Amino acid sequence: MKKDFYEILGISKSADAAEIKKAYRKSALKYHPDKNPGDKEAEENFKLAAEAYEVLSDPQKKAKYDQYGHQAFDGSGGFGGGHGGMNMDDIFSQFGDIFGGGFGGFGGGGGGPRRAKGSNLRIKVKLTLEEIANGVEKKVKVKRKVQAKGVTYKTCSTCNGQGQVMRVTNTILGRMQSASSCPSCGGSGQILDKRPSEADAQGMVVEDETVSIKIPAGVVDGMQLKVSNKGNDAPGNSVPGDLIVAIEELEHEFLKREGENVHYDLYISFPEAVLGASKDIEAINGKVRIKLEEGIQSGKILRLKGKGIPSINGYGNGDLLVHVNVWTPKTLNKEQKQFFENALNDEHFVPNPEKSEKSFFEKVKDMFS
Repeated sequence: MKKDFYEILGISKSADAAEIKKAYRKSALKYHPDKNPGDKEAEENFKLAAEAYEVLSDPQKKAKYDQYGHQAFDGSGGFGGGHGGMNMDDIFSQFGDIFGGGFGGFGGGGGGPRRAKGSNLRIKVKLTLEEIANGVEKKVKVKRKVQAKGVTYKTCSTCNGQGQVMRVTNTILGRMQSASSCPSCGGSGQILDKRPSEADAQGMVVEDETVSIKIPAGVVDGMQLKVSNKGNDAPGNSVPGDLIVAIEELEHEFLKREGENVHYDLYISFPEAVLGASKDIEAINGKVRIKLEEGIQSGKILRLKGKGIPSINGYGNGDLLVHVNVWTPKTLNKEQKQFFENALNDEHFVPNPEKSEKSFFEKVKDMFS
């Protein structure tokens, strides 16, 4: 359910245009991306405040909202019926004058110098099934670009530190003024002044850093995790990029994973199937002893509740499914062969499945239900 626009800005329905503008400026400055680098929650609140102001600052839209609420803009009005399609350039281009000169834009769309963001780094982390089931903290060494010691910057002379250059063009409607990112500093308002000999043209050097990565239980092969601000730095007053961690699941010797469930093939001898037995089977965190009933059939699936993989969304654990396979001997001595020949016509050896015995297809259906 969408949050009330008046509640977002912290004002009453009787607020006038000046109060609405003042409330928006206060909220926008609080959640401005320059003050909250890398903070997704702050960015979301910044967009919500812009959406609220876009409606409440327009008398006609405000009247519709007061009468119908958010339904007045379903599919139209506002930012396409929701802030999800907005980007920061839209916000700054529409409302950039509200911020004054104290803050920059975001991605080059604002009224001042912007903070560049460094490039992301990507690594692959291999995990065992045990690590996936229990969660793990991994320490990895990455090569990051960081600002070299001794590097200094100076104010860009092209834009005088504003990050923008203004252009005036003559049109049939008169003189029009427009702003664009400074071509000399890329919008940062700074250019390189001094750098040590080991630094590159941007004043950066490559250093090894050990990064600790907390991997939650239940991740899956191919999933990507983000470690904020552990990518490459960018020159000047910048925000580091992120470290993107791709998960690779290592194959287990005995267990096969299927979502949150784990499968184990248990092979038993014919005498064990006839007489029953206790068996130690491989589970994720060690061995588990199970009891096989007398006369157990090949293809029987035993379900051990909660012995599988935890749900990454916190919905509990999957199960361990034990598939019973009766091993038929391929070579017999004379005495053993005589025993089975005598048993061929014995009524106890004639297949006689009970109605409770499920077919193979029913077992598969149950397994996936």
